[in-house]
Amino acid sequence: MRAGPQFNETTHRSSVCELPPLRCIVKIPLLLIMQFKKPQQTYMHLTRTRRDPQREPEVDWDVGPSFECVVTFLGGDQDLNLCVFFSQGGEHCYYQGKVRDVPHSFVAYKKHRLSVGHTNNYAKSVVNMADMIFKEQLNTRIVLVAMETWSADNKFNIDDDPMVTLKEFMKYRKDFIKEKCDSVHLFSGNRFHSSWGGASYMGGVCSLTKGGGVNEVGREQQMTYLNLCDVDVCCLSFPGECKCDDRWSGCIMDDVGFYLPKRFSECNVEEYHNFLNSGGGACLFNKPLKLLDPPVCGNGFVEPGEECDCGSPLECAREGEACCDKCTLTQGSKCSNGLCCNKCQMEFMGVVCRDSVNDCDIPENCTGNSSQCPPNVHKMDGYTCEKDQGRCFNGRCKTKDRQCKYIWGEKATAADKFCYEKLNIEGTEKGNCGKDKDTWIQCNKQDIHCGYLLCSNISPAPRLGELQGGLTSFSVARHSASLDCSGAHVLIDGDTDLGYVEDGTACGTDSICFDQKCLPIQQFNFSTCPGTTDKIVCSGHGVCSSELKCVCYLGWAGEDCNSTSPLSYLVVGPTASVSGTRS
Repeated sequence: MRAGPQFNETTHRSSVCELPPLRCIVKIPLLLIMQFKKPQQTYMHLTRTRRDPQREPEVDWDVGPSFECVVTFLGGDQDLNLCVFFSQGGEHCYYQGKVRDVPHSFVAYKKHRLSVGHTNNYAKSVVNMADMIFKEQLNTRIVLVAMETWSADNKFNIDDDPMVTLKEFMKYRKDFIKEKCDSVHLFSGNRFHSSWGGASYMGGVCSLTKGGGVNEVGREQQMTYLNLCDVDVCCLSFPGECKCDDRWSGCIMDDVGFYLPKRFSECNVEEYHNFLNSGGGACLFNKPLKLLDPPVCGNGFVEPGEECDCGSPLECAREGEACCDKCTLTQGSKCSNGLCCNKCQMEFMGVVCRDSVNDCDIPENCTGNSSQCPPNVHKMDGYTCEKDQGRCFNGRCKTKDRQCKYIWGEKATAADKFCYEKLNIEGTEKGNCGKDKDTWIQCNKQDIHCGYLLCSNISPAPRLGELQGGLTSFSVARHSASLDCSGAHVLIDGDTDLGYVEDGTACGTDSICFDQKCLPIQQFNFSTCPGTTDKIVCSGHGVCSSELKCVCYLGWAGEDCNSTSPLSYLVVGPTASVSGTRS
C-alpha cells in the first residue's frame, strides 16, 4: 500500500526490508506531523521544515514524526485508508518498515487457517488500524510497502524472552536483509514472557541494528504494536512527567485505564517532536520509492503511467485539483504537489524546501527540475556542533550536557570536568569505564571523559529506563566550592546502560568517545568526500554529507565544490540566500 504527501510538504522516506522468519513483513512510510489536543482546543505542533512566505507569520509549522499502531484482525482483504494521506501544511514523514508474521510452531499461521492470504490480510489490517490512529492524532501516515510470510519454518529461534528474540531478529536483519528499510517488525504466534507482549529498541528507527520490534499475535496486539512502534520512534511516558488526562480509557504508552486506549498523551507527542528536532528519525523525511500494491490513481504517489497524483477526490479538492486531473497534469502545469511545487510550477533552483533542524543537519534545496524536495541528509560524523562543545554523530549533536538532561530532566547539567578527573580513574561504582564481570574497570587517563556519565542536579529517578542499583552521589571540593558529581546505571532495552558517555561525544581536541575510549577523529576515517585533505573538506567550499557527497556553499559547484557557479546556492544555513532560474 502507499501513502503519499500532497501539498507543499517535505517528505521523509522509508525503506523496505525483508525478514525471513515465518512472519509478515510490512514496510510502512509515515507522514509525520503532530497534533496536541486539549479539552477546548487543538494545537498543531510540527517540526518546521520549510518557510512559507504566504503563510501568516504567527503560524509556526514544524515537522514531527510520531506513530502508533492499533491492530485488529479483520476478515477479507484490507486496504490502507487512501482517503486522507495529507495534512494541511508542514511536511509529511514516511516510516517504511516491514512486519513479518512468524508463527512459533506455526501458531500464527494456523490462526489464519494455514493461508498465506489470510495471514497477509491480517498484517494489512494491523497497519490499517495503526494508520487510522496516527493519521487522526499525528497527521502521520503509515503505509504498507512490503510483506513477507514464512510458511515453512522459522529462520531463527523464537525465544519466550522478547528481548532475546529481538536481538536475534536484528542480527538476522543485518546479515540477510539487503534492502534498505527504516524498521522491521516481526509478528509471532509465540506468547512472550512480557506484559507488553513484545519488545523494541527505544528510538531505534532508521538504525540497521536497532530499527525494529517483535510483537505477539493475538491478545490486544493492536496495543502491543502501537506501544512498540511508539518506542521505536522515541515516544515514551516518563514517570512523573507524562500525565494522561483520560483516566478511564487511558493513553497509549500509559499504564492506566480500563479499556484499550486510543490516544497519545500530549507529552508523548512532544517527545517525538523533540526527537525529530534533535536530529533523530532523519530517514522519515524521505519518500518511499516502492509500495506493496500495484499502481493506482488516487493514492497520492506518482507511479508508472501517471503524471501526477494528488490523492483522493477530497484531497485533490483541498490542494492539487488545479494542477492534476485524474493523474494527468492539467494544461500548462509542470507539477501538482511537493515542497518544490508552487502554483503548478517548479520552484526556483536553490529555494530552501527543508530547513536544518540542528547544527548537524543540512538544509535541502529545490533543484529546479523536480517538485519533490531532495532526500534528507545530515552532516557526516565528526563535525563540531553547538559552538564547538559537541560533535555530530548520526545526525545529532552529542554532548554530556544533552545526555544528562535527557536522562535526568532539564535541570540536570554535565558535572564539572574535575568530577571525571577525580572519579572515573578510580574504578569504583562511582566512577569507571565499564565492568568486567564483577570488577569495575579503571579509566585510563585519556579516557576519563568517556566513562561513567557524571551529572549535577539530577532528579531522584531517571526520566526513562530502570535504575540498576542506586544513585551514586559524591561531592568534590574544588577551589572552595563543592562540586556535585552524580550518576547511575540506567538500563533500557534490557542491557543498554545509559549511565555511560555516549559514543560520538567530544572528549578532547579532535577526539570523540567510542566504546568508553577517547579516540582521535582521524582513526574513524569519517570523510571520503571529493576535494578533502587532512585540513579541508570539499575544497573548503562545502560540507560533506552523510552520503559522502559535497554540499556546496553559495557560488560553488561540482562534486568537490571547486568550480564557481552563479546558479549554486547556500545549503548549510537556514538563512541562506537564494538565486537561480527555473528549469
